[in-house]
Amino acid sequence: MRKETRQQFKSYVSQIALLNGIDPEDTVAKFSVAPVVEQTLEEKIQESSDFLQQINVVGVPQQQGAKVGVTVTRPLAGRTNTAAGNRRTPADPTDTTDDGGYFCRQTNFDHAIGYAKLDAWRHKPEFQTLLRDVILKQQGRDRIMIGFNGTSVAAQTDRVANPLLQDVNEGWLHKIRTHAPERVLSDGEISAEGTSAVYVAAGVEVVDGDATNVATAQADYANLDALAFDVLDLLDPWHRSDTDLVVIVGWKLVKDKYLNLLQAAGDTATEREAAHRILTLPKQLAGKRAVIVPFFPETSLLITSLDNLSVYWQEETRRRQIRDEPALDQIENYESVNEDYVVEDYGRTALVENVVMGKKPGA
Repeated sequence: MRKETRQQFKSYVSQIALLNGIDPEDTVAKFSVAPVVEQTLEEKIQESSDFLQQINVVGVPQQQGAKVGVTVTRPLAGRTNTAAGNRRTPADPTDTTDDGGYFCRQTNFDHAIGYAKLDAWRHKPEFQTLLRDVILKQQGRDRIMIGFNGTSVAAQTDRVANPLLQDVNEGWLHKIRTHAPERVLSDGEISAEGTSAVYVAAGVEVVDGDATNVATAQADYANLDALAFDVLDLLDPWHRSDTDLVVIVGWKLVKDKYLNLLQAAGDTATEREAAHRILTLPKQLAGKRAVIVPFFPETSLLITSLDNLSVYWQEETRRRQIRDEPALDQIENYESVNEDYVVEDYGRTALVENVVMGKKPGA
């Protein structure tokens, strides 16, 4: 590490110590992040992603408990015949009445940055902010990755075997499968024997340069809109027409849908303009806003409102240790926090998996 870089790094560590009310030398031992700093870090992580800004990131005091219930899950209106001796009994409209609850487990966000990279940053006036924000951005991306792909909580995680962090924590989709399997569609009526798939006709099929319509009888649904309209029935009735519902859709499905349309378009000026409009028009499915989110499974779609998805983090559990490791020519940051991934109301979800754009094989 160059002399100027070391001075920048020492200033960085001193600032962290100042904010947390500790001596700079104490940063080499594990310390608890001050509550105000902890809250600021969580806000910065949320601000690092458009998606995280639209869901709930909630601090909870206890490691385990009932869901916070930040959305309304049922109707309120009714009437009680008190003249007949019946007692009016108010109910909590935010109660999810499922057995999921929440349990915040420790997640480590350890990282190391080599001297050479720090040296390259040493002249930047925003050195400290750059060093902070690059890590906070990746923590936000990791949370999205776990939320959509997590299936287990391993004592020893394996990033090689689980590149999408499947073994770090149980994510939103896994919890829908576990606690609300009746709201999951993963197999259509005409799947090939021994397979599970929902076949959606691509609309047009290009073979040897010729575009032809795909017969809808050869697939479970004529298009993605028909599929999304149908699975709205998996939501509780009072949620189905809500205007804040969105369809989170896998990238491969979007690609297959619009690629076929673009392939079928010709190369005249008018046809090129039409193709451009296909790519730039606001995307909707079943009258709901279609959303593409990083790390969402490529052949799935989820109907819900974004505020129905939450990340709970347990207050006063963020721990940190900063070390200079000359034996490896790097600085090391050991950081952890207890967190959980929560679906507030399963009645406000419909999940479709194993979607195949095209006709059933052999049809």
